[in-house]
Amino acid sequence: METVTTSAQPKKNNRRRVLLKLSGEVFGGGKLGVDPDTVRGVAKQIAAAVPDVEVAIVVGGGNFFRGAELSQSGMDRSRADYMGMLGTVMNCLALQDFLEQAGVETRVQSAITMGQVAEAYIPRRAIRHMEKGRVVIFGAGAGLPYFSTDTVAAQRAMEVHADVVLMAKSGVDGVYTADPKKDPTAEKLHHLSYDDALRRDIRVMDQTAMTMCKDNNLTMVVFGMEGEGNVTRAIRGEDLGTVVTPSNG
Repeated sequence: METVTTSAQPKKNNRRRVLLKLSGEVFGGGKLGVDPDTVRGVAKQIAAAVPDVEVAIVVGGGNFFRGAELSQSGMDRSRADYMGMLGTVMNCLALQDFLEQAGVETRVQSAITMGQVAEAYIPRRAIRHMEKGRVVIFGAGAGLPYFSTDTVAAQRAMEVHADVVLMAKSGVDGVYTADPKKDPTAEKLHHLSYDDALRRDIRVMDQTAMTMCKDNNLTMVVFGMEGEGNVTRAIRGEDLGTVVTPSNG
């Protein structure tokens, strides 16, 4: 299989390239399964930014299965994680359908081979799709158990040379000093370094993912899904949410 390292394959144009992470909860609208109206709305927001920005997407599968939670109920963790990966592919196909209804050409790439519904994950091919204006949706996580989709988002972003990782959150518009739903004194942070987040145990994303972003000099923006056009704005690089950077500068 053809692979690419983060130091090779520089961008051939000056267009912004982003990796958008969407949780499974986004697809379900807070419920089990896929909520068509919610996914259609997200797809339209992504489509609005595609003419100007190269977009890759990593999706979660929590609206179907969560491997860690299933394993707590007695299921083998590896098998539970694979079930979760298959859930992400279902979300990929739903998003692909609504993106194409919105006029955007897409490709789904899966870390688990399933040739009838998705391409195999090949970084160089993903890069080429984006250069041609296609949205690439990555499914099946890393294809391995014990890896969160946060970690996969960081890894995919580095392999396709994204300029930034965009973490879309439901119910919160950025990073706070504490859970704003539980602590009325929690303050929103407009800028944060990975070192600060790790030291203060602020759960922006899982620690493995944050460490990968820090070590590879990759900036992340955490923003809220709620709000008219927020996904479009985040993809285009407008000022919203919390910016998390490798340093305090």
